[in-house]
Amino acid sequence: MKTLKTAFLLTALTLLLLFVGEAFGGRNGLELGLAFAVLMNGTAYFFSDKIALMSSGAVPISREQAPRLYEVMERLAGKANLPMPKLYMIPQPAPNAFATGRNPSHASVAVTQGLMELMDDEELEGVIAHELSHVRNYDILTSSIAATIAGAITFVARMGFWFGGGGNERDRGGALTALLMLIVAPIAAVLLQLGISRSREYQADASGAKMVGHPYGLIRALEKLGAANKRIPMDISPSTSALCIVAPLNAGQFLRGLFSTHPPLEDRIARLQAMTITR
Repeated sequence: MKTLKTAFLLTALTLLLLFVGEAFGGRNGLELGLAFAVLMNGTAYFFSDKIALMSSGAVPISREQAPRLYEVMERLAGKANLPMPKLYMIPQPAPNAFATGRNPSHASVAVTQGLMELMDDEELEGVIAHELSHVRNYDILTSSIAATIAGAITFVARMGFWFGGGGNERDRGGALTALLMLIVAPIAAVLLQLGISRSREYQADASGAKMVGHPYGLIRALEKLGAANKRIPMDISPSTSALCIVAPLNAGQFLRGLFSTHPPLEDRIARLQAMTITR
């Protein structure tokens, strides 16, 4: 299923670029769109993790700098029989975290400085177990590619806007098409992420709780994350924010409630609390 999702996303990107190329440049544009699609597909598959890490400002962190993070990660990775991911720190006060990479052998986990300061050991364990569940479930591949595609859609729309205008009637028609693309494409990008993000968060919550052995730490972590991210903005692109454990407060996100890539925190917490009853 994960392979089919990845193939679908890459095919969607190819078709989009071909359509836009032909719309704005005819046959020459179609050929240019095809070349760009091949380049973007390769970039999305092999470098989507690096793009996500770079766009968030994440920097590699050593064991000496974050012994508590390494201790929790090594223990849970061993318990889940997963390779140790590369660890990154995002120097921002908003508490959050995300996992990225194309498979467990090429996985990275990034946490913010704010998360490390806010979470106690049990809560941090819940967050890390959630992210490792994304790694084990191969969510990191489809999610990272979706984030890259969302960025590409917005980029193409903006390029069409700037190069679609002109002086004659045909050019004005192109400018109108470009303007529509500029409006519609970001919505399409969010909807694309919406289709893969919501169910995976529920699954990662449940898998993470089972990995730890109880849901209590993750429940408290989600409660803290929800409260903090209503107050503290995070400087991160809307496409990369879809990877985060909770949706960050980001001025660049519009129609947030309607097009949120994350299920409501209340629903996630309720499902975890139900696990405490059925255990």
